[in-house]
Amino acid sequence: MEKAKATKQEPVDAPIEDLMKQCSSVYQLVVVAAKRAKELAEGAPALVHTTTKKATSVALEEIRHGKITYAQEEVEETGEGEAKAKKRKRSTTATEKKRS
Repeated sequence: MEKAKATKQEPVDAPIEDLMKQCSSVYQLVVVAAKRAKELAEGAPALVHTTTKKATSVALEEIRHGKITYAQEEVEETGEGEAKAKKRKRSTTATEKKRS
C-alpha cells in the first residue's frame, strides 16, 4: 500500500499584512469580514472581481482592496424612566451605511 501524500495548501491570496492596513486590529478585521461574508451569503453582489465563490474569501478580498471599511456610529438609547440617554457604539460596514 502506498502512503497518502500530504497535499500542501495554497497560500491565502490576501496576506494578513495587507488586511491589517485596512483595520486597526485583528478583532475589527474578523468582525468586518464576518459581517460582509454574511451579506454575500445572503445574496449581496461582490464589490471586486474574484475567481473564488467562497463568501469569506470574497469578503477578505474586498477588505484588502479597500472596498469595505470599518466605522463606528453612536446610537442613543433611552431606558424607561431615565432622563439621560445612554450612548453605545456599534460597528458597521460601509455597505450597511449605504442602506441607511
